[in-house]
Amino acid sequence: MLRTFMHAKLHKACVTEANLHYVGSITIDEDLLDAVGILENEKVQVTNNQNGARIETYAIKGARGSGVICLNGAAARHFQIGDEVIIMAYAQLTNEEISSHVPKVAVLDQDNSIKQMLSQEIAHTIL
Repeated sequence: MLRTFMHAKLHKACVTEANLHYVGSITIDEDLLDAVGILENEKVQVTNNQNGARIETYAIKGARGSGVICLNGAAARHFQIGDEVIIMAYAQLTNEEISSHVPKVAVLDQDNSIKQMLSQEIAHTIL
């Protein structure tokens, strides 16, 4: 049996662009993708802390060090520049893999720089 678990999370990312006329996806600074192990074209879920919107799309690489978080295509209607979002990717694990699984969580600041890396989510740590 396979079970689905979060394997990567960018917490408190700030939307820097919304491009309605792009084909689709979310553009994410390649440094941020690398930090949490999200691959280009990998399926991600994006939640908007401002309005509760929740979408699924795929990640594409943005310029390294740019801090870019750009919602493209139809998703641009649900996300505005400055919105705080959470970007998550999931993995399917066997029962044997579950006990050793450690997700990578990056807590970001307002400039989308990594403020803290967590090996697990601790409620009081993420402020």
